[in-house]
Amino acid sequence: MTTAPRSAPARILSIAGSDSSGGAGIQADIKTITVLGGYAMTAITAITAQNTCGVTDVVALSAEVVAAQIDACVSDVGVDAVKIGMLGSPEIAHVVAERLEALDVPVVFDPVMIATSGSVLADKVTIAAFERLMALATLTTPNVPELAVLGGDEGMAARGVTYIAKGGDADGPEVEDRLVRPGEAPLIWTAPRIETRHSHGTGCTFSSAIATCMGRGDDLVSAVEQARDFVRAALLAAPGFGAGHGPLGHHAIR
Repeated sequence: MTTAPRSAPARILSIAGSDSSGGAGIQADIKTITVLGGYAMTAITAITAQNTCGVTDVVALSAEVVAAQIDACVSDVGVDAVKIGMLGSPEIAHVVAERLEALDVPVVFDPVMIATSGSVLADKVTIAAFERLMALATLTTPNVPELAVLGGDEGMAARGVTYIAKGGDADGPEVEDRLVRPGEAPLIWTAPRIETRHSHGTGCTFSSAIATCMGRGDDLVSAVEQARDFVRAALLAAPGFGAGHGPLGHHAIR
């Protein structure tokens, strides 16, 4: 893997699905990485037909094609951090883990299972394959329903992994995010809830923002804080597109 010049942007590889409407997935990652000053690369795992109202079709790519995309980026441009999102199949999950086990860079794993619209994006077999990825990830970023599927705080503690329990899907006037690291007291951030239906892609944006910040050398806590601020600013700048859960306003962040 090549080494980037010090003046070059952080090279961030997003391994995730494509969102045809541009609000989440690879598209949200590219926007986030670019606005934060990074250089975005992609390994697309699946093609989705979706918009703000839901997902109408999903086609997972082959594990071989996903691996080839990763190899192409790593062998030539190089990688400073990785974000993992929608995987599409257990075979893809395992080949991604195989490739990333050979890298020594920060890895942020967003265990995508259900879209903001409620559409299911991972079956039980694929979720079972998440174990390898959680074990190698620097940080796993489950939302409320994802954390429940993964066994809650007890299940994550048993794995001995670092994770942030995101509170955007919980009820109440405040959003609480908890960063849990083995052997350390949890770090908790709270902020007033931004009441909006335009929240499509918040998880993708949050995880890719953390990866970008860590890729340029920021520590985990600082990266989480910057990512939280970025997501909140993007929520407030949402352009209001679509009849359902609309996209964030990445374009307006400076």
